[in-house]
Amino acid sequence: MTILREREYLRHRYAGILSAVGTVLMLTGLMTATPLLMIAARPEEAVHAWAFGMPAGLLVLLGAGLCWCFRSASDTTLTVQEGGVIVLMSWVTVILFSAWPFMSVMDLPFSLAVFESVSGWTTTGLSVVDLTEAGPMILFWRSLMQFAGGAGLAVIMMSAIVGPTGVGISSAEGRSDQLVPQVRRSARLVLIIYSGYAVIGTLAYWIAGMSPFDAVNHAFAAVSTGGFSTRPESIGHWNSTAIEAVSLPLMLLGNLSFVTAWFLWRGKWRFVTRNGEVRMLAVLLPLSTGALFFLTCRTIYPHLEKSIRVAMFEAVSAMTTTGFSTVGYGNWNAFGTALLIVLMLIGGGTCSTAGGIKQFRIYLMWRLFFWEIHRHLLPRTAILELPVWEGTQRVFVDDAGIRHMGVLIFAYLATYVLGVMILCACGYGLGDSAFEFASAIGTVGLSVGVTAPHMPDAALWAETLAMFLGRLEFMVVIVSLLKLGRDGRRYWGGSSRKVDQDAGSKAHRRHDAPAKP
Repeated sequence: MTILREREYLRHRYAGILSAVGTVLMLTGLMTATPLLMIAARPEEAVHAWAFGMPAGLLVLLGAGLCWCFRSASDTTLTVQEGGVIVLMSWVTVILFSAWPFMSVMDLPFSLAVFESVSGWTTTGLSVVDLTEAGPMILFWRSLMQFAGGAGLAVIMMSAIVGPTGVGISSAEGRSDQLVPQVRRSARLVLIIYSGYAVIGTLAYWIAGMSPFDAVNHAFAAVSTGGFSTRPESIGHWNSTAIEAVSLPLMLLGNLSFVTAWFLWRGKWRFVTRNGEVRMLAVLLPLSTGALFFLTCRTIYPHLEKSIRVAMFEAVSAMTTTGFSTVGYGNWNAFGTALLIVLMLIGGGTCSTAGGIKQFRIYLMWRLFFWEIHRHLLPRTAILELPVWEGTQRVFVDDAGIRHMGVLIFAYLATYVLGVMILCACGYGLGDSAFEFASAIGTVGLSVGVTAPHMPDAALWAETLAMFLGRLEFMVVIVSLLKLGRDGRRYWGGSSRKVDQDAGSKAHRRHDAPAKP
């Protein structure tokens, strides 16, 4: 077996990483050029062609250069940690290039342009763009970022004909569950389901009364649980029961994990109803809607129909982390805003387009609470098992899984508290700070007016980082940064330690061969 020195080993591994990054950049470069197609229907938008053509061309060239330089490592099977590095490098690069059109067309400063780009790719929906001044190309670009960000760069890359594959890459971007055993086929099925949602949503919005342009944009934003709108009033601009009725199922479908959606498509209802997230959603949403109706909306909106519509729509929008809204929250009482904060923190389904802590983790913590009480009532020697359904399999939660989940929830809530304190330090009230930062870290997009072009830089960058961490999961970002730093020190430190070429995938080597005399 070939033994490489440490520098050679790292060079080989990072060649595979950079080759994968190159594939992502090429694909996103082609996607960045998509708004240029609108020039045929709207010739007046041709003046903005360079704002999209330049970053698109640079991304394609950069990606092609990386793929060509490291083509020998394009078939490398990558670990989860290396997949995290690919995701981190790809997302940061794509976000920076995606800010270009906002700086060129809307004359936004760098910080605001990056904020809008992060909000788009992370499917958050908080915005600093003046929609009354934005043209069709910018509006479509915002929706397109959310549509692609909801699917994920890793899924887009692995569904392509070329490029590396492996569960390590998809797991790093929050897509650990596979629809079918083959990773690339699973990624393609995800895109088929996702695109099917968008096509159906576009037709439904059009039939409900939207223009074709508005229908496409809102379908992209709904299925990605992104929430960007072409109107400052969001869905409330139309004040239409039909449009709200179209939005609700699209938001709920975007909230479901793609595995659950796959069971729905195949008619396997038994596996859908066993899902803990589906059960939690079936309980929480009616309770939340009822609480909002009786304790908040009924006293604000005089008409019964309007009160029910607002309570239902806002509860679904908050919990699915979509961020569409039909009303403002300036006249809401403290209970209503507090309930929306709780729903935004809980968030949507795992392996879906939604953000937040995730419904499965909250469901599991709820089960653990009663399991722990039960354990204390039994003899000390008794053994308890905690079974949950994951897809078609009944699995048992172990201590490692509980510990990992506890660390993630702690990191999430600690970051949330820190972010709220930063917003308070910038002069915002506690209630507004708690609402806005819950929306940012949960990648929701609902706002009470804190997010604005004139907000302090500390608050702006705090929300930007929160959106990024909330989309990619905390441990992926932290571990990837630590790996980059550690590997950089190992490479540039000139260490001569030898490592096995397969050390990335094997924990131990066997030494059972007889020694030579």
